[in-house]
Amino acid sequence: MKPRIIVCGLGRTGYKIFRLLRQQGAFVVGIHHKPIPNETGGDIIVGNLHAAATLTAAEIQQAHTLVIAGSDDAVNLSIMMQARILNPHIRIINRFYNTNLGDRLDQTLPDHLSMSVVGLAAPLLTFAALGNQAIGQIKLYEQTWLIQEEYIDENHPWWGRKLNDLWEDQTQMPIYYLPVEGEINLVAAVLSEQELKVGDRLIVAIQPRIRSTRRSLIKKFLKVLTSLRQFQQHGQSVIVGALILLVIIITATITYMSAELSLSVVDALYFSVGMITGAGGNDKVAENAPNSIKLFTVVMMLVGAVVIGVWYAMLTDFVLGNRFKQFWDAARIPQRYHYIVCGLSGIGSKIVQQLHTSGYEVVVIETDSNNKYVNSVRGLGIPVIQGDASFRTILKTSNLDSAAAVLAVTTNDATNLEIALKAKGLAPKIPVIVHYADPDFAGMAQQLFDFEAVLSSAELAAPAYAAAALGGRILGNGIIGDRLWVAFATLITPLHPFCHHLVKDIAIAADFVPLYVETNNQRVHGWDLLGIYLNEGDILYLTMPANQLYKLWRHDRAYDRNS
Repeated sequence: MKPRIIVCGLGRTGYKIFRLLRQQGAFVVGIHHKPIPNETGGDIIVGNLHAAATLTAAEIQQAHTLVIAGSDDAVNLSIMMQARILNPHIRIINRFYNTNLGDRLDQTLPDHLSMSVVGLAAPLLTFAALGNQAIGQIKLYEQTWLIQEEYIDENHPWWGRKLNDLWEDQTQMPIYYLPVEGEINLVAAVLSEQELKVGDRLIVAIQPRIRSTRRSLIKKFLKVLTSLRQFQQHGQSVIVGALILLVIIITATITYMSAELSLSVVDALYFSVGMITGAGGNDKVAENAPNSIKLFTVVMMLVGAVVIGVWYAMLTDFVLGNRFKQFWDAARIPQRYHYIVCGLSGIGSKIVQQLHTSGYEVVVIETDSNNKYVNSVRGLGIPVIQGDASFRTILKTSNLDSAAAVLAVTTNDATNLEIALKAKGLAPKIPVIVHYADPDFAGMAQQLFDFEAVLSSAELAAPAYAAAALGGRILGNGIIGDRLWVAFATLITPLHPFCHHLVKDIAIAADFVPLYVETNNQRVHGWDLLGIYLNEGDILYLTMPANQLYKLWRHDRAYDRNS
C-alpha cells in the first residue's frame, strides 16, 4: 500500500511539491489557506494550516508523511506541533529557513527531517555559474556532486560507447539510464555491454573539483600595488588633510627661524608643532618676539586648531567608520576570473560560501551595510562592495569585464533582472546567472533575455522535498523526462528485502542502480560492487525511481549516517 502524504502550505514551493507527488502516482492531499485556481478536485483542503480541524479534514490520523512547505518558520513550527498531537507517529518533512532550529528539532524529535530551500537551491546556482547545467545534486563520499543529464546525439563523445566503459569511472558516475528504445535497467545495460544510441539519456553524477588557492609571488606583488592605488582613492581626503597640516607646520617653522629669534631648526619645529596642535611648547619664544610674530602665532594657532580638528575627524572616520572597510574591500577585489555575487540574501550567502570553499575568488555587492551576512562573509576574507549592483560604477568597481560570471541573487525578482540586464549590457560575454523566485516566469525570462541560466529556488528544491516524502532521508534527486528518481542510503537489516542477495540480481529485479556499499569499514564500488552479497549491517547507496520507494517503506527507512 502506498503511503498517504499531506502537503501543508501550497505556495510556490509547496504547490510544486504537491504536483510532483501527484505526478509520481502518490496518494497525496494538499492543505492551503485559500482555494487554488484550476484545482477543482477534492484532494486540496482549504483552511487554517495549523488548526486541528483542518488537519483532521485531511485525515492526518491515517497519513504516513506530512510535508510542511510554508515560508514562515513560526507557522511551520505550529503546524508540526499540532500534527504530532493528532498523530504522534507521523513522519514530518519540515521546511525551515533557520537551519540551526531545524537541526535541533531533527535531533530531538523522531521521524522529523528539516530541509532548507536555500540549502537545496544554492549549490545548483553555484554549479550553473561554474558552467555546468546541473539538474540536481547528490551527496557521495562526503562531497556534494552535481548531477547532469547527458543527451546522446551524433556529436556527443559518448555516442557508440559501451555503458560498461563508463561504469568504472569514479569521477563521473552513471546513476540513471533512459534508452530511446524500450526499457532496460542501467545495471542490465552495463552487463549486456549495450552501446549508447542517438536519443538515449543518461544521468551522471560529476565529482566536484577543488581549486588550489595558492598564489604566485608575482600575483601577491601586483595585489600590493593595487592596494596602494585603492588606498590613494579611498584615503585621498585624509592624505590631503595631512599635507595641509604639514605645510602649515613647515611655514611656521621657517617663519620662526627667519625672525631673528636665535632658534635652531629643531627648536623652531618643536615650538611650531606644539603651538599648532595645542600640545604646548616654549612660550618664551612668542613672548620675546616682535608684535608681528605674535600676531602670526595667533593666526597659526587658530588655523591649526581648525585644520587639526578637521583632520582628526577625517582620520577617525577613515579608520573606525566605513571608509576603511570600503578601502580594505576594494583593495582585495580580484583582477580576473572571479565570481560577482549581487545580493547577500540567504541563497546568496550559501553561494558565496560554496564558491569560497571550492577555491574560487568571490566579490560581493550588497546595498545594506547592516546585512546580517556581511560580517561572516568579510570574516572569510571576501571583499564586500556596498552599493547598488544595478549601477554602472558599482559593477565596474567589481572588475566586471574580467569576471568569470555574475550571479544576481537578491530577494527581489525585478532587481535581479535589472542587475542581469545591466551586467549583460556592460560585458556581453560574461555569463549571467539569475535567481527568479517565481518558477512560472523563470523559464520565460530565460527564453526572452537569453541569460546563461534563470533558476527558481522553488523549482530546484521541490524534487528533493517530494523525494524525501516518498521514502526517507534522501541524498540526492533528479528528474529525467517525467520520472523523478532519488538517491539514498539504506541500512541492510535481517528483514530487509535485499538482505543476502547479490547486488546485480536485485538491482535488475528491483530497478535500482547501486552506487557503492559500505561493508566492514570499506567501500566497494565499480565491478566489485555488482558481485557482492548484501549482509546485515551493510549500507547500500543507490538510486531508484521515486514511485517505487514505497516498496521499502515497511522494511527499512533510508539510513542517515549522522543519526
